[in-house]
Amino acid sequence: RLLKSTYAKLTAWQKTQVARHQERPHLSDYLQALVEDFTPLAGDRLYGEDRAIIGGLGRFQGRSVVLMGQEKGSDMESRVRHRFGMARPEGYRKAQRLMTLAQRFDMPLIAFVDTAGAYPGVGAEERGQAEAIAQSTARCLKLRTANVAIIVGEGGSGGAVALAGANRIFMLEHSVYSVISPEGCASILWRDSNKAPDAAEAMRISAQDLLELGVIDEVIAEPIGGAHRDVATAVVQAGDKIEETLNELADLSPDKLLAQRREKFLAMGRAGLA
Repeated sequence: RLLKSTYAKLTAWQKTQVARHQERPHLSDYLQALVEDFTPLAGDRLYGEDRAIIGGLGRFQGRSVVLMGQEKGSDMESRVRHRFGMARPEGYRKAQRLMTLAQRFDMPLIAFVDTAGAYPGVGAEERGQAEAIAQSTARCLKLRTANVAIIVGEGGSGGAVALAGANRIFMLEHSVYSVISPEGCASILWRDSNKAPDAAEAMRISAQDLLELGVIDEVIAEPIGGAHRDVATAVVQAGDKIEETLNELADLSPDKLLAQRREKFLAMGRAGLA
């Protein structure tokens, strides 16, 4: 009861810490538990492979789908290999390649978002990081097939938005989604990263705030104490919501899917202006 009461009153900054918990389920956990016959596809056909984003084909509840998302890694070796889920331009161009594949073969696209943001290194900027993110975002929005995105941990900056321009956007109960990290916001506004808790509150980055603002469609409940306390249950609950949503979208035509997604994003912010 105490655990349930505590997690029901978390601040935005505390939710950020939970979203970053190292034992929280990552993309690999979702793929292993929910997807059969997963076949990863590598490379962007332009520069190289980016392990921060994993994507490919698989079967989800008997349905052929394209899946992709950021992988943060579960130990130091894998975190370094996946660069903590921070993708370079080749990662976002690989994502565009997967989106094109999904549309060509009329398969739903499922995206798992979990990143602090795109990789900020010099090499990434030299290879067109901003352009790759913009093109990935645009490709998401123009996709003529069902598209579902779920923020499973940290949804940071354009690096998250690039995969989340979906017909339905869900967030796990203790995940966060924002235009910049609280630390980055605090450094810009107050020139003091110690103000991160204040920035987190001001930005309204929690799933509950974003549902109220109309940025996401639904909050998926987590096990008491967070997804890291019961990974199997958290993964199953996310999978059930994805299956339910794909069934709802299955009968919509490509034109209807495109129009619905367009109206969804155009409507964001209108309520606050009325």
